[in-house]
Amino acid sequence: MNIQSDRSSDDPVPFTTPLFDDPSVRALSRVGVVDVGSNSVRLVVFDGAARSPAYFYNEKIMCALGAGVSQTGKLNPLGRERAMAAMVRFKALADRMGLPDLNVVATAAMRDAEDGPEFVEMVEKKTGLKIWVINGEEEARLSAQGVLLGWPGAYGLICDIGGSSMELAEISDGEVGRRVTSNLGPLKLRDLKGGQSGRKAHIRKTLADLKKQMGEQRDRLFLVGGSWRAIARIDMLRQKYPLHVLHEYRMDAASVTKTVEYILTGDPEEIRLAAGVSSSRMDLVPIAAEVLGEIVRQFKPKDIAISSYGIREGMLYEQMPQRLRDRDPLIEACHFAESKDARLPGFGAQLYDFIRPLFQGVPETRWRIIQAACLLHDVTWRAHPDYRAELCFDNATRANLGGLKHSERVYLGLALLHRYSNKRDGTRFEDLFNLIPEELQVEAEILGKAMRFGAMLWLNDASDLGEFTVMKDEGRVELRLSKSGRSLFGEVAEARLRSLCKSMGVEPRVYADGELLIE
Repeated sequence: MNIQSDRSSDDPVPFTTPLFDDPSVRALSRVGVVDVGSNSVRLVVFDGAARSPAYFYNEKIMCALGAGVSQTGKLNPLGRERAMAAMVRFKALADRMGLPDLNVVATAAMRDAEDGPEFVEMVEKKTGLKIWVINGEEEARLSAQGVLLGWPGAYGLICDIGGSSMELAEISDGEVGRRVTSNLGPLKLRDLKGGQSGRKAHIRKTLADLKKQMGEQRDRLFLVGGSWRAIARIDMLRQKYPLHVLHEYRMDAASVTKTVEYILTGDPEEIRLAAGVSSSRMDLVPIAAEVLGEIVRQFKPKDIAISSYGIREGMLYEQMPQRLRDRDPLIEACHFAESKDARLPGFGAQLYDFIRPLFQGVPETRWRIIQAACLLHDVTWRAHPDYRAELCFDNATRANLGGLKHSERVYLGLALLHRYSNKRDGTRFEDLFNLIPEELQVEAEILGKAMRFGAMLWLNDASDLGEFTVMKDEGRVELRLSKSGRSLFGEVAEARLRSLCKSMGVEPRVYADGELLIE
């Protein structure tokens, strides 16, 4: 991933000027997209041109346009009525939001149905909205771009399942490679003749053909689509997984096999209610589970990740200039949050520079999480002090942040919790802490306490706060305060420094203007 920088090349994860204020991307400040799928019609309005935009508005109508297309050749009549009503509503919402336009795409049901062109014409006549009916390969490309929105450096196989089709695409080095489409959507498979045995044989043969076209794909498998997300919810239920965030949820082949069996042999209504899956979605889940089990069996991916980003996010990615695509989505989102909510925007960069010497030797991938924590360290200052620490953890672990594994969410959340609290015992999140090993929990605590101390030396200019030196062999940390920093080093700051050093297992020594203040 190419992260542009104005800072020196030896900075492990450089701070950059966020692009959301740049004139070249200001047009992306609010973008509306509509996905007319075989199962649902959804409007998403993205807000903010940061690399990880917020979901300003999100509404889905389950229309099942593709139900019965295989038999009748036409769109589901009731689905047509519901989809038309949805398009009228979405156009009215866009007008009230001041959106210049809505970008509308339709997928398998619309391209397969005889009356698809007629419906497209009716929508344009009634609402003025132009629906672009895309082919399967283009659908695969946009879905893959949606994954790249969240994982810029991702590589592997994208599998996007809709109601009437399933697409595969390979990604590597930020580019979309080979792409194929198939009829393995649950709505189509449900209407297939031959019952369950005929369906399974068809799934097996179709996937074998797709594998020949795509070649070996044993890297990560990214799952895109509502049916996959429903299966992930059920996997979380089965394993009693504590963090109910679907994006970046990981499964392996063994887990998928057990969950598929759990779905196919369990009581669908009990599973649906326990997992929080809608009844219309649950109708398709058993068939989708059969497909997923066969995908894993044939492609043998090294691991499996759920992506909440797909074709709609791919449409947004399509409009981004390359230099915005090249940015880290996590860091851009944190820049945006700091500029909007922090008391002193820009101090996060100073704080990062100040505490960085305390973390020499950490893996390169952790620098971006440390950077993100520094940017976010002050964005919840408006919350009541009694709840601020828990709110920080909750925000970090459940917020819409791209480019974060679940373990990284917990690490970031713990660091921000300790930004406001010395202790983490007794919170309602304790079952989540064990998603990372004890040594990382301690490291996150040290990061939080380092930010807690650094925030006491709060400057409104670019002055240095001071300089840390870690002397592990001597069991101490030395801090040489700048002239500005010394005037801010009071008794509360000293108490926070001692708490930080206690967590590190070292003693503090503090100097200012050559004078030893603490030994």
